[in-house]
Amino acid sequence: MAKQRMLQFVTVGRETPEKRDASVRAQDFNEIYREFAIPKAEEQAGRCSQCGVPYCQSHCPLHNNIPDWLRLTAEGRLQEAYEIAQSTNTFPEICGRICPQDRLCEGNCVIEQSGHGTVTIGSVEKFVTDTAWDMGWVKPIRPHSERTESVGIIGAGPGGLAAADFLRRKGVQVTIYDRYDRAGGLMTYGIPGFKLEKDVVMNRIKQLEDGGVQFVLNCTVGEDLSFDAIRGKHDAVVIATGVYKTRDLMGPGSGAEGIVRAIDYLTVSNRKSFGDEVPEYDSGELNAEGKRVVVIGGGDTAMDCVRTAIRQGAVSVKCLYRRDRANMPGSQREVANAEEEGVEFVWLAAPKGFTASGAVEGVMVQRMRLGAPDATGRQSPELIEGADYVEEADLVIKALGFEPEDIPGLWNVPELEVTRWGTIKADFRTHATSLPGVYAVGDIVRGASLVVWAIRDGREAAEAILTYLGQPVAAVAAE
Repeated sequence: MAKQRMLQFVTVGRETPEKRDASVRAQDFNEIYREFAIPKAEEQAGRCSQCGVPYCQSHCPLHNNIPDWLRLTAEGRLQEAYEIAQSTNTFPEICGRICPQDRLCEGNCVIEQSGHGTVTIGSVEKFVTDTAWDMGWVKPIRPHSERTESVGIIGAGPGGLAAADFLRRKGVQVTIYDRYDRAGGLMTYGIPGFKLEKDVVMNRIKQLEDGGVQFVLNCTVGEDLSFDAIRGKHDAVVIATGVYKTRDLMGPGSGAEGIVRAIDYLTVSNRKSFGDEVPEYDSGELNAEGKRVVVIGGGDTAMDCVRTAIRQGAVSVKCLYRRDRANMPGSQREVANAEEEGVEFVWLAAPKGFTASGAVEGVMVQRMRLGAPDATGRQSPELIEGADYVEEADLVIKALGFEPEDIPGLWNVPELEVTRWGTIKADFRTHATSLPGVYAVGDIVRGASLVVWAIRDGREAAEAILTYLGQPVAAVAAE
């Protein structure tokens, strides 16, 4: 944990002996931590082969200049390393924590491919950026000059925040509208704090606020404020709402008490970590303590749920997935972490209903096998007749993925074109939609995807908006 953040709690209010002791402990810890962390980061960064074809960079959605900032880290030039990382990535400390590096940069590291173990790119990125915050290298947003044009951004998740950061640095006036009481989207309320500490997200949001970005929170577009009103107020609009509609499960007993959505479960847990009053948690409704928990799904959200349940003190935690481990869509690193923490995975198992007497008592499980591969090589699960059984459960969490809400219908803009999946149609380069001056980024275009892709989309859309507002991209790049 960064030194500055660790000491915040001992610098507020009257200093007691207990606070002084805590301060000393925190300082001692950080001195020990940094004594080992710096050489470890330099050692790992020094393992980079500086290969002629940096697959790590090409497999990063942001095309971060990974070899260069690894080289600078190995040489002890951490501030320069941070500046290079920050130049292409709006939130490197966040990506260093939550990107599935095993599927992206680290998984394509030449050293990893040769069997010698990957360079731990994500950990080095996290360390370099945390050090930058500690040392004051993360500079405030101070545009060279202010512009009169304004942009409204709907959604305060990674895509919207990345666009806001880029635009505000160019002097554009930016207002972000979001339905929640805190900005950050799923980074704030969807990802558990043990993976992404909330003060890390709040630091970036404060940087944006201090830099002049306006936040309008607790604002549901289509209810509290119309989309047309936002368009009328701004010169351009970015739609960055994400996807929050949960895929559901049907079948006998599916309406029983104790069967909950992953987003509700994770949001309540994260609200509790902020110190909020959360009746659903305190009552036990969305609290896994003392319960037999079954999570249905195989993505990263399912991994967040099982690992959260372990930390809440569940009696047992099982994850049902209808395919095998090799075909699981989530990060293999996350699966390994969950197994180490005591989660039991039940592969080739799909729910067909629930047993309940008011509250859920179990999941009716169908055993599956993988059939012949289709044209893409993906094997479809097939039912094994007569192999059903009941998995006992007091709490069932549905982590089956997310789908887009009906944005044109909810916002009364039927002329906003969507795909057959309900995602917004947008140009893959500029992110322009069918409405003039309206852009869309992140999951509402891609479907449920990664934070790093949303950041890329937000930055690209911001560049396109600057051109739309009359500032050529070449001029932006030259600043």
